Amino acid sequence: MKLSRRAQEIKPSSTLAITAKAKAMRAQGIDVISFGAGEPDLDTPQHIKDAAIKALQEGFTKYTPVGGIDELKEAIVEKLKRENGLNYQREQILVSCGGKHVLYNLAQAILDEGDEVIIPAPYWVSYPPIVMLAGAKAVTIPTSEEEGFKLSAEALKEAITPKTKAVIINSPSNPTGTAYTRQELEELAEVALRHNIYIISDEIYEKIVYDGFKHVSIASLSEEVKEVTILVNGVSKTYSMTGWRIGYAAGPRELIEAMTRIQSQSTSNPTSFAQKGATAALLGSQEGIPAMVQEYQRRRDLICEMVTSIEGVSCYKPVGAFYVFPNVGAYLGKNFKGNRIENSSQLASYLLDEVRVAVVPGVDFGVEGYLRLSYPISPDVIQEGVRRIKEALTALD
Repeated sequence: MKLSRRAQEIKPSSTLAITAKAKAMRAQGIDVISFGAGEPDLDTPQHIKDAAIKALQEGFTKYTPVGGIDELKEAIVEKLKRENGLNYQREQILVSCGGKHVLYNLAQAILDEGDEVIIPAPYWVSYPPIVMLAGAKAVTIPTSEEEGFKLSAEALKEAITPKTKAVIINSPSNPTGTAYTRQELEELAEVALRHNIYIISDEIYEKIVYDGFKHVSIASLSEEVKEVTILVNGVSKTYSMTGWRIGYAAGPRELIEAMTRIQSQSTSNPTSFAQKGATAALLGSQEGIPAMVQEYQRRRDLICEMVTSIEGVSCYKPVGAFYVFPNVGAYLGKNFKGNRIENSSQLASYLLDEVRVAVVPGVDFGVEGYLRLSYPISPDVIQEGVRRIKEALTALD
């Protein structure tokens, strides 16, 4: 059997693969601690589940409009106005099967063979494959821990070529937890406008920010910026609804129409009753969110303190999201029982095999010498997991 070139080149999501392996080991009775998937450990709020149950009981189980039900689109429009100061019409909204699906539809709608998309590294693992599957090229721009893992306007400007179609900005970021200030976004937007490229703004972690940081949607900077921005968001992280698979896009009407046509030939509509749950999430009480963020901040402080207590390890302190991205470069090139650990992938395998801790290697996010740890897990588990990591690292020679 001969597979297509894209099927041969595409790799599975490393975060999902590592999480699946950890779950399989647990099913065998192995005591594994997983810092793998970016998935809240808190349950979906009850009023959201109740809305979906009610929809099921009332028989809301048939096809819906491809781009989402009007009720949910109106809820998204209201949310964007209320929380982000953005005015969109219902026709400028697309609901898809998760934020990843939104990004896939978007890439298929704007990219042609040979186009380029600028992606700051470290980046979310799926950005480059989504670009590649559209026949385009991901141009990764390295950022530094010392500068907060942020893309500068100058670096963006230098990376733009006649083939550049878009830049992806993920704020707050997976995997580093960095986030851009209004001034930094204004500088990036100015470059994008000057060079006539799209801004793809992934804001899935917008509500999960710490230490008084204020999230700003880049589309809110001006009407001119809004016209070239495609805002990507969803309910997975804020409302602990990862399995519900509801994401959404807001952007120029013509582009949203094109993305909807593409979706009509792939998945059709998002799950009917999940849309009812998402509507309840956006329109219902938001009172639980501050407590959730406060708990995540407590866990962030704990894991940062513990990780940086390991000799030779540094770690940027996240402004948002729920990941830490410690620098473990000092441990590459060391040995365990005669086996040399050359890279972060081998180090991640060593941690899973020897101390039963699942982490994601930095190379999967476009940089070497780092590990990503997701911390929406209990403080006791965080403590035991980092203790094991420390034990394993200090055993290297």
